[in-house]
Parts: sequence; C-alpha cells; structure tokens
Amino acid sequence: MTQTFAIEVRELRKSYGPVEAVRGIDFTVSSGEIFGLMGPNGAGKSTTISILSGLLQPSAGEARINGHSVLSEGSLAKASLGVVPQDVALYPDLSARENLAFWGKMYGLRGKELNRRVDEVLELVGLSARQKGKVGTFSGGMKRRINIGAALLHRPKVLIMDEPTVGIDPQSRRHILDSVLELHRQGVTVLYTTHYMEEARELADRIAIMDRGEIIACGTARELIRLVGEQTRVELEVQGKSDLAAGDWSTLRGVHHVQARDGAVTLLVDDADAVLPPIFETASARGVRVLSVRVQQPDLETVFLHLTGRALRD
Repeated sequence: MTQTFAIEVRELRKSYGPVEAVRGIDFTVSSGEIFGLMGPNGAGKSTTISILSGLLQPSAGEARINGHSVLSEGSLAKASLGVVPQDVALYPDLSARENLAFWGKMYGLRGKELNRRVDEVLELVGLSARQKGKVGTFSGGMKRRINIGAALLHRPKVLIMDEPTVGIDPQSRRHILDSVLELHRQGVTVLYTTHYMEEARELADRIAIMDRGEIIACGTARELIRLVGEQTRVELEVQGKSDLAAGDWSTLRGVHHVQARDGAVTLLVDDADAVLPPIFETASARGVRVLSVRVQQPDLETVFLHLTGRALRD
C-alpha cells in the first residue's frame, strides 16, 4: 500500500529567468509531524512555500498536500491547508475579532460555528482579552498572532508557517512557539520555516537545511549534529589584521574551518583547550588583539557552518 504523506515534494524546481531559486528538491512530511525548513534569506524557502500554497507554479516537479497535487488538484490541496505568510494580511481598521470573523466567512464559516471558532482561535493565540482592539494599534507580535489565528479558523490538517517570529517581541514569540506545540499535540501537521536555530531545535521533529535552492541535509537535530562529529565552535572577537591571523589559524592542527568577518572570527576545531594557546600566540605575533572568546559545543549553527562554509545569518 502506497503511503500518503501530509506533504510530499518531488524534484521541485522554480526558475526566474536564468536564476534557479529552487533546484530539484525532495522531501516528505508525515501526518502530525513538525517539519522545520531552515536556511538563510534567499535559500529558496519562501519560494517553496509559495508553490505548496498554490501561489506559484513550479518550473518542474510535483508537490502534494494530503495526496492531492497542487498542480492538478489545487482546490482539494488547499481545502486542508492553512498558510501563515511572512507578511501580515489583516485589516488595520477592524478589530481582532472582526478580522477573524471576516476570514472565517471567507472559509465558509457562518453563525454559531464561526463565533465558536473565533473564540477558540483567540484563546489559542492568547488574545481573547484584546479581541475588540483595532489591529492597527497592535504590536507587530500581536498582529502576527492574529495572522496565525486566521489561518487556523477552518481547522486545517496541514499548517505552513513562513518565518512567523521574525522581528517580534519575546512575549509574542513565546506565545507563537507554544501555539505551534499545542497544534502538534492536536495532531496538526506543521511545516515551519525559520533561520532561528533555537526554534528549529525546540519545535521540529525533523529539520531540512536549505541553501542556494537545494536541501543539503535532513534529519532530526541529533542526526544533523552528528554530521560534524565532535567539532567545537570557537568564536573570537578580535581587533587588528584578523584576516592575516585567520590565515595562520587555518593551518593549525585540529582546526577544520576558519571564517573571518568584520572583526569576528569563527573556527571549527577538534579540541578548544588544545587550540586556544597557539591561537593567542599567533594573534600576538600578528599584532592582533583578542577581545573575547566564546566556545560552543556542536549545535545546528555548527552544522550549517560545516555544510556551507558560512554562518546561517550571513
């Protein structure tokens, strides 16, 4: 018997003239799973989301939502899908409740069922007490929480969330993360794009790392971290000719990668205790002053640096 995934992507491609934004990616998401799609700006995450939600036609390949092709069965694919875009799609002169009621009617909800769902969604996003306030007076984080609520009104089986916590206050961010975990407990499948490592680590059952239009690794956080073995990340804040020092440091035994940028140097090393003394000696010889040192055990940021040769937020 053929398995039906909540989301299935096969050989998906999207080009804009000579620029290939998505380059033949493959991944599947099982029902009830939180799947993290990580990568820097320009990696192709939002293009992939736009194809899955029916806003863009792919140049090649296939995508399915609950077994329905987004190309040939678009209406069926969208029926069980909720999408939270990066840009807030709300009416600022309407209250939070009025906005949700409007979008609920767009989904075909009416009467008591509409009111009940609006109440439930306001409770989920933690804004019941502010339901009569005009959205235009809300903080950016509160607007995003109402935006998420609008995508949940029709009880979607699959929810796509595109960078939902960018640029918001810590309280709203925490509300959003808790809401995602609650949806997970309710059995909703979530595709969550982010460039925040800590969010992916907390939320996702599995994580795909996307860079320059390709998925370069996929697995649980633990599986991905194993890709870098026992390498430790050493971050230095320096003053002086850091490029020269970085070149020397790259030749040290036990150093596998060095990246220097704007007075900051990042190294992947086998043993920080063994490497730090010659790092300081070389810095002194080059007239470079080390202002601070931070040592981190392997994490998802280390994985990204290892796979791409650059930090996630570059």
